[in-house]
Amino acid sequence: MKIVITGGGGFIGFKLAKALLARGTLAAERIARLTLVDQAFPGDLPKDPRLETLAGDISDAKFAARAIATDTTSIFHLAAVVSGAAEADFDLGMRVNLEGIRNVLEQARRICDTAARPPRLVFASSVAAFGGELPEVLDDATTPAPQTSYGSQKVISEYLVSDFSRKGYLDGRSLRLPTIVVRPGKPNAAASSFASAVIREPLNGVAYDCPVGPETGVWLLSPRRVVEAFMHAHDLPASAWGSNRVVNLPGITVTVAGMIEAMAKIAGSQAAKRVSWKPDARIQAIVQTWPVRFATPRALAMGFKADPGIDAVIRGYIADESIKV
Repeated sequence: MKIVITGGGGFIGFKLAKALLARGTLAAERIARLTLVDQAFPGDLPKDPRLETLAGDISDAKFAARAIATDTTSIFHLAAVVSGAAEADFDLGMRVNLEGIRNVLEQARRICDTAARPPRLVFASSVAAFGGELPEVLDDATTPAPQTSYGSQKVISEYLVSDFSRKGYLDGRSLRLPTIVVRPGKPNAAASSFASAVIREPLNGVAYDCPVGPETGVWLLSPRRVVEAFMHAHDLPASAWGSNRVVNLPGITVTVAGMIEAMAKIAGSQAAKRVSWKPDARIQAIVQTWPVRFATPRALAMGFKADPGIDAVIRGYIADESIKV
């Protein structure tokens, strides 16, 4: 099996790569090659003969043709311009998020012309697909109505993945990801960046000005669970998806105040005192369009799992990043 991860230099892509190398198989097949595709990569790449990297821009069709070789059997498409950046720079978001997925799909179609079976594609979508007037609890029947450029680009991509699958050009499946918490490193341009920073910065002894109010709710999933979800989505047979190639992943609903309270319980009150409030109207305008409560019976029936609670999410982050509390 030969796998490509676009966005493989990013946090989730890199974490997924390490999990795949450790596991050694995918869909009961041995992993022979794993190619990370991104514009830059971490300095601590595993020294593994199966691993290779390729730097470039997936929105460039010629680069995409090099990155996704004709012997590729599986693709995880995670490369994207994140929410806040896609909203601030419309052209950039359209180029990377839409041209990128189109290039990936066309390469998969090219592979299908010569391969014994179509390549399998797992696409990272987002709950930013939803917006506008929403029910208190969303479910699998809720119609996407994105209120941001990023969300619109994700929904368009979902439709393309489904249509290419219907045509038999690939075996695609799209996962609508909750906000992933806790992400290590520095804050990024995602509007959801606060949801990690409000935990990460205080645990690292750094003061943090939160741009949204304490009552702000977040539908979230841990890095551990999302990596499991990508691999599980890939391993499910096409029959498990049927004609509906999109699923809302399970998560948990937590307010910012609830995150801080849990952090204080785990790491002490001093950590919580490092959070202050500095409202940002631009971030608030984006975040308030996002849903925070879901019922996900289809995902649960398919074997996807949520975290047991925010305490487990925070403890998992502390363990994975070797943070002393």
